[in-house]
Amino acid sequence: MELKTAVTIDEENSVARVALCGALNTDTAPGFEQNLQKVIAGGHQLTVLDMKDLDYISSAGLRVIFKAAKQTKAAGHRLAAANRKPHIDKVFEILKALPDMAVFANDQELDDYLDSMQKQVRGD
Repeated sequence: MELKTAVTIDEENSVARVALCGALNTDTAPGFEQNLQKVIAGGHQLTVLDMKDLDYISSAGLRVIFKAAKQTKAAGHRLAAANRKPHIDKVFEILKALPDMAVFANDQELDDYLDSMQKQVRGD
């Protein structure tokens, strides 16, 4: 599955909105990271990741988001995730519950787990 993004800038309020559509996974994360870095370089006070049409996220996608969150925080700005579907929200809940704990042997094991959780919440 591919990932499409659309960027909307509200200069007046210093907000950049990045709408994601599709899957944020190992294949799409590098391109998304490049696009997101360009948006962050704009120096807006808030960057919003609109996940209304995001169907899947893997550990590679999460790494890009967490890296961007650290980067925006260091610059005195904010990164937010909005409109998360229940199965995407579940992934964020899992990671919040285990913030500093490595419980998976490798990325593939983590991706398999996240995939199974997302399928379970979607009812697949």
